[in-house]
Amino acid sequence: MSAPGATMRLFVALVPPADALAELAAAVDALRSTAGLRWTRPEQWHVTLAFLAEVDDRTRAALVPRLERAAHRHAPLTLALAGGGRFGQVLWTRVDGDRVALRRLADSVRAAARRCGLPTDARPYRPHLTLARAGRPAPDLAPLATALDGFAGRPWTASDLHLVRSVLGVGPGGTAHHEPLASWPLSSRS
Repeated sequence: MSAPGATMRLFVALVPPADALAELAAAVDALRSTAGLRWTRPEQWHVTLAFLAEVDDRTRAALVPRLERAAHRHAPLTLALAGGGRFGQVLWTRVDGDRVALRRLADSVRAAARRCGLPTDARPYRPHLTLARAGRPAPDLAPLATALDGFAGRPWTASDLHLVRSVLGVGPGGTAHHEPLASWPLSSRS
């Protein structure tokens, strides 16, 4: 447990199953030799629904039951990872499948965060899984995104919502370390 008044860097996410991540890792392996990129480790790949930044203990305690309610209002989703793309200095793979339901789930998670006084991204939700970030000088990500065009992962079921703590710089090679704090099944009662 953290000290009183402490904050934690948090996000809410879905985590693809190991076999879906293995398919993606095989597609990405040939690209990893590209210089100037910080690759996300496959064991930390996830689909972010909301990045919450630094959250204090009191706010986190209020957020947890709201996220649990949000999870229980949404059914499991059929999703797939496919293709590649880039925005800014981020290389990603898109999330296909039931994108309408995925956006609704992301909207519910963001609403839960706002009710607790946490700022959320005002931009429309763009479902993706981050593969790498470019440093400076940034390599051209367009050829890497194009190289992933043919990737089409198998469908998988997202069945759990996760609240995750991210501790910067303490993972292998100075990467972030992700620690799940709580998980709830998606289980729409409708």
